[in-house]
Amino acid sequence: MKLYCTLTRTKRDFETIDYKRVGIYVCGPTVYNYAHIGNARPYVVFDVLRRVLEYDRYTVNYVQNFTDIDDKIINAANAADSDYLQIANKYIQEFMTDMQGLNVLPATHYPRVTEEIPEIIALVSRLVDSGYAYEVDGTVYFRAPKSKDYGKLSKKNIDDLEAGARVDINTNKENISDFVLWKAAKPGEPSWDSPWGDGRPGWHIECSAMARKYIGDTIDIHCGGEDLIFPHHENEIAQSEADGASPFANYWLHNGMIAIDRQKMSKSAGNFFTIRDVAEKFSYPVLRFFILSVHYRSPLNFSEELMTAAATGLERIRNCVRTLEGKLPRFFALPDNDYPEVRRIEAEFYAALNDDLNTANAITAIFDMVKYANVNMATGTIEHLQQVELTLSLMCKRLGLDLSLDTTAKTDTTAIEALIADRNAAKAAKDFARADAIRDELTQMGVTIKDTREGTTWHYTHG
Repeated sequence: MKLYCTLTRTKRDFETIDYKRVGIYVCGPTVYNYAHIGNARPYVVFDVLRRVLEYDRYTVNYVQNFTDIDDKIINAANAADSDYLQIANKYIQEFMTDMQGLNVLPATHYPRVTEEIPEIIALVSRLVDSGYAYEVDGTVYFRAPKSKDYGKLSKKNIDDLEAGARVDINTNKENISDFVLWKAAKPGEPSWDSPWGDGRPGWHIECSAMARKYIGDTIDIHCGGEDLIFPHHENEIAQSEADGASPFANYWLHNGMIAIDRQKMSKSAGNFFTIRDVAEKFSYPVLRFFILSVHYRSPLNFSEELMTAAATGLERIRNCVRTLEGKLPRFFALPDNDYPEVRRIEAEFYAALNDDLNTANAITAIFDMVKYANVNMATGTIEHLQQVELTLSLMCKRLGLDLSLDTTAKTDTTAIEALIADRNAAKAAKDFARADAIRDELTQMGVTIKDTREGTTWHYTHG
């Protein structure tokens, strides 16, 4: 497998520190509200990375943190006249519901900042003792200029950062590029006792402490959105490698951002969608399929039209598998014969995933298999169709695609299939008024249909 590393800006063969064991750290959400669709992308994409590695018989230690203390959480708690932990716990549960809906495998560990305070304080203390950090009025800062190669991930030069920065209102810092490791407590805010007085962790330090505790000094793969490259991941490298973790991570993977109708997603622009919003309209499986339809490093444009197309595409795959299953015995042995075209398409699928996790090309291979299945559906032997069905299902499983019927739908699928059959019969009899009436009835039921060369496909327009 080759992976594109942000640090080296090259695509490199993947090699582990410990043979067949992989440590992956994915930066988790700050839990003060429902997760938005931009949050969904890294968790879906790097879930596929994990699945591919496990298919290749690696043992994966997958760590994803929760930031459960932060200004945004405190503000949300104050606005709701609630406790910060109640807010954090609520939205952790909501996040887990979304991840389950998106078929994201559970992490090996879900560390939370508030449960790792001793490890964080110990790391900050070591940085102070080594001269990489200093304390002013209860707040501890990291000396960025002292860090070797600061800016190597983002390719930013520290002199340029300082020259281009606006006047810093914080005059306590020695240097404008220094960043906070430990914040002095403010009245009425949650805090913990430390050698520098009551306070709480800065944002960047938490991931360094948790990655070391749950993975070790060096992470095999560190993942996140490209918006985290600077300053978050840059600062993680600086503080971790100052503490002897060198290198902090061997591979840095970053996914591109999501735009809404080609505009940056933001609450102020009114084009902000949560995972829950989209799942209620299109379903979780469709959102997962949509996210994987574009290479993870490329920008991803979200729109109603593109989501509808994704729903149609996923339903086409589902219809193919359902039809194959309907032609096959319930239990069957693995086919003995090898069918070269099946193996060729399968090889293209895995070659795409091994080429920097190219899920877009992998999905193209899935559609090639669907086309091949539909061509051979009427004439293929049971053994032939068994191999097609088994291979296609396993390919979809590698991407975590749910081929079951949409469980959020409230309509009897048998009734839908019967109406579609009636419509097809009406079209064959040239009773187009009846066919149009059935289409309207299906629309009222929340069902969208599409006529293709392989037959009529359908998907739920809502839920």
